[in-house]
Amino acid sequence: MNLAIPENLEVVDHLLTTTRSVRKRLDLSRPVEREVIEACLEIAAQAPSGSNRQGWHFVVVTDGEKKRFIADRYRKAWYGYNATRSAGEGPNLTADEKQMLRVISSAQYLADNLQDVPVLVIPCIEGRPEDAAPASQAGVYGSILPAAWSLMLALRARGLGSAWTTLHLQYEQEIAETLGIPDNVSQAALLPVAYFKGDDFRPARRKPMRDRTYWNGWQTE
Repeated sequence: MNLAIPENLEVVDHLLTTTRSVRKRLDLSRPVEREVIEACLEIAAQAPSGSNRQGWHFVVVTDGEKKRFIADRYRKAWYGYNATRSAGEGPNLTADEKQMLRVISSAQYLADNLQDVPVLVIPCIEGRPEDAAPASQAGVYGSILPAAWSLMLALRARGLGSAWTTLHLQYEQEIAETLGIPDNVSQAALLPVAYFKGDDFRPARRKPMRDRTYWNGWQTE
């Protein structure tokens, strides 16, 4: 397949620009088929990894009791994190402040309902990078994040939404013990997964990349 032809580029570009963090639009009542998750994980396994070691592991959680355990820890982390945030208030909020209020509302909804999300996926990678040199840390996380993002794209293409979250990592050890994750394996994220409600997503408002792109040196043209 030649992805460079206009029809294919339109589809690919739409997928890449509309894979949103889905929270309020997750369908909490519709089951997610195991075979769909497995198919998306096979696609994720095509992502690159350091030295092609393929040290990734994905823990898929559908058990109600275990989801409630994870959700409880996630909420504790969320309330501690949210207590330090301020998005402003009043009638004269900027566009960025209004957007932050929407994000906080969406994140609050997810924290309140995480236990009801049909599937929780925890991407993991072999190794413990917290005490490693920067290059080693980058190599470890660089070996799991592309696969996790590929998973999110594959889910999106099949009508499922997800959101990249990491707050549960404040209780990583407790969650590892509950799920039997070995001590030498690091959790990288927590992805709530469900079919999404509604028809489609739009590209998000982003700062223009021409203001964040430097050629041949920082802040040079």
